[in-house]
Amino acid sequence: MPIGVHYCLTVLIWGLTWTAIRLQVESAPVDLSVFFRFVMASIVALGGLALLRRLPKMGWSQHRLLMLQGVTLYSVNFLLIYRAAETMTTGLLAVVFSLAALFNAFNGWWIMGQRPSPRIYPAVALGVTGVALLFWHDLTLGNATFAAILFAAGGTFWFSLGNLISLKVRNAGIPLFAGNAWAMTYGAVILGGWCVVQGVQWHLPASDMFWGATLFLAIPGSIIAFYSYITVIRTLGADKAGYATVLFPIVALTVSTWLEGFEWTVPAVIGAALALLGNYVLFRKAAVPLANRLDAQKQA
Repeated sequence: MPIGVHYCLTVLIWGLTWTAIRLQVESAPVDLSVFFRFVMASIVALGGLALLRRLPKMGWSQHRLLMLQGVTLYSVNFLLIYRAAETMTTGLLAVVFSLAALFNAFNGWWIMGQRPSPRIYPAVALGVTGVALLFWHDLTLGNATFAAILFAAGGTFWFSLGNLISLKVRNAGIPLFAGNAWAMTYGAVILGGWCVVQGVQWHLPASDMFWGATLFLAIPGSIIAFYSYITVIRTLGADKAGYATVLFPIVALTVSTWLEGFEWTVPAVIGAALALLGNYVLFRKAAVPLANRLDAQKQA
């Protein structure tokens, strides 16, 4: 599958998860909702591989990496982001999370010594500005607490660390699908332990809406989208892959237009255009200088 398809698939599915998450948490506590999501995802992914006899044997060192991926990508990051969402407007949360590409660039340089693409800075500047304009009305409410902002920034930073750990998982020779299945399983265990510590009241929600949303979040939203997203990371790098977080709100608001009658104001339209422009700046092919083209023709 072309890498562009993986990128678009990630943006489309995760843009749709915004609605599914809201439907899910209306019927169960936040922590329990995330737990059910990854329990279902791990059962489907790990169980499916076991039934197909495609579950490779891995050593302890590989499982330790997958545990670390489960901590950073499939548990703690969600708990922090969801905590932020309890007292923060959707718009401000989207603006903070859109900084993932910048965090990826910084962490890639800091932890792995990878020099980020110079295009990431103007692209992120355009993207974050665009997301801010998309949710301008939300931002003007200004009701986020300092703790909520820290939770959002921490969750985004933690998510970014998970992006880089996925590269270490690749370098350890772990197959992508099997690695994700195990990491989601470890994430579910961590989430379950957190629910016990927090004294969450355990119950199975009776709402069909809850289980429909959980099914979507588990299979397309977790198994498929994370497979595509990590494929993009492995191919294009974590900094470029992170820009997908800027585009999620455009998909989410498009769905909201259809389901909830969201009205596109002038700032929102400009914001969407800036976010798309940032995507173009990041991924456009560099023009080959005329002198280089002439040299290539002479050599041919």
